[in-house]
Amino acid sequence: MSSQNINARTLTLVFIVLAAIAMRLVNTQVPALSNFTPVGAVALFGGAYFTDKWKAYLVPLAALFISDMFINYIYAGTLTFYSSSLVMYACFMLMVFVGTFIKKVNVLNVAAASLVSVLIHWLIMDLPFLYGQPNTWANYTTLLVKAIYPFETNMLISDAIYGAILFGGFELAKSKYPVLQGKRQLAL
Repeated sequence: MSSQNINARTLTLVFIVLAAIAMRLVNTQVPALSNFTPVGAVALFGGAYFTDKWKAYLVPLAALFISDMFINYIYAGTLTFYSSSLVMYACFMLMVFVGTFIKKVNVLNVAAASLVSVLIHWLIMDLPFLYGQPNTWANYTTLLVKAIYPFETNMLISDAIYGAILFGGFELAKSKYPVLQGKRQLAL
């Protein structure tokens, strides 16, 4: 595979990730869209399509970080980093890891990966210590139940919608532009 093919594929993937993450800025203006963001789908997409795994983690994480800085500046007027941000980025890294297991892109595989990524977010981001509460099963259960709607429900729906757009769009683009195909597709 020539470096021109690799560069075209990589640049296209980076552009897709940045365009999708930009939707977070739109969603912050509508409170009803809380957690209706492309974050989970972008993590899975990066894990599935970047052939260099360091890019699979770096590109989506950098895009998330940049969008976080913009969002924090819009709302707080400063570049704020929250105490739970490291845990959120760890969740995001786990979602990218889940995306690396998508070897064949189809509705079932992407849907299953989306469900796993929402479960990761739900189970980790609702740990009581992140909210200054005592680490008890009662607190954890209460936080889990409160997070189901609208947060995790919106995340599940947005992963389905953005996942369909990202994965479906890139698969369509690969079928029309062979330069976007990975090594496995070109070798066949």
